[in-house]
Amino acid sequence: MKYRALGKTGLFVSPLSFGASSLGSVFRDIDEKEGINTVHAAVDAGMNYIDVSPYYGATKAEIVLGKALKELPRDKIFLSSKAGRYGGDLFDFSYDRIIKSVQESLHRLNTDYLDILYLHDIEFGSYAEVIEEGILALQHLKEQGYIRFFGVSALPLPLLKKAMDETNLDVILSYCHYSLNDTSLLELIPASISNQVGVVNASPLSMGLLHSKETPAWHPADQEIIRTCKKAADYCLTHGEDIAKLAIQFSTRNEQIPTTLVRSASVKNMQKNIEWMEETVNESLLQEVLSILAPIKNRTWPSGKPDYHQRVSRLGGEYL
Repeated sequence: MKYRALGKTGLFVSPLSFGASSLGSVFRDIDEKEGINTVHAAVDAGMNYIDVSPYYGATKAEIVLGKALKELPRDKIFLSSKAGRYGGDLFDFSYDRIIKSVQESLHRLNTDYLDILYLHDIEFGSYAEVIEEGILALQHLKEQGYIRFFGVSALPLPLLKKAMDETNLDVILSYCHYSLNDTSLLELIPASISNQVGVVNASPLSMGLLHSKETPAWHPADQEIIRTCKKAADYCLTHGEDIAKLAIQFSTRNEQIPTTLVRSASVKNMQKNIEWMEETVNESLLQEVLSILAPIKNRTWPSGKPDYHQRVSRLGGEYL
């Protein structure tokens, strides 16, 4: 597996990385041993970056991952977690809570440091608190050696750009913005380069839109997006392919995107994801699928406080 530089961090990460939300039984109940075995299989196959959060499964994902890490060489793995989000509507980006949250995560993960810490889904918090308290906490944690690098995660791209421009972030984590149906993350690449910020892409399947199975009922996309993605998935099936395979290949082959997080708590599925990434892309099928998805390209959905919704004509614009 070839590795890519993650901004100014000096970390070289695998193009496909392990998103550990599934370890928290977020999408289905999992057997703890199955989750641990999946982590081990991913690392054995060359994945060297794992991302988790105390929010996933109400800390279960961190606990299971911590057990898996006990049996792995810590210095061979880049580990990130998050702070600030602890429940569906429970957010706290205050200085004291971020400091406490990291200590709790370190204990659950059986480690004395994190390679990266993100403030989780900052569009749901007060931007002033995120910057004045949350970022300050991250800076102090970095100075004290509890974390090596820090960043923020969010869905609205204008908010990520604003945070990049106004703080000294090392990394950002974006999801559902570099996939077959939405490549708007590329609009942040110039800013990430100028700020030397590493970019982590998550959810290459757009939270289940790009899958042969039915889209989850909770998905926030509008019906036109869901119908169009279903049309593309069905087209792939008629040609003997799984759109998930094409989605993994598409999201990982662009070297401007250092790494893409994919979630699974199944050894078989994780190994399949890695194999897909390494296979040759069916270019004609890819172009047909992109054509089907063109009417909804870069369409997204609101997330967080209304002020953070993408109501600007360009990323450099002002918030309304």
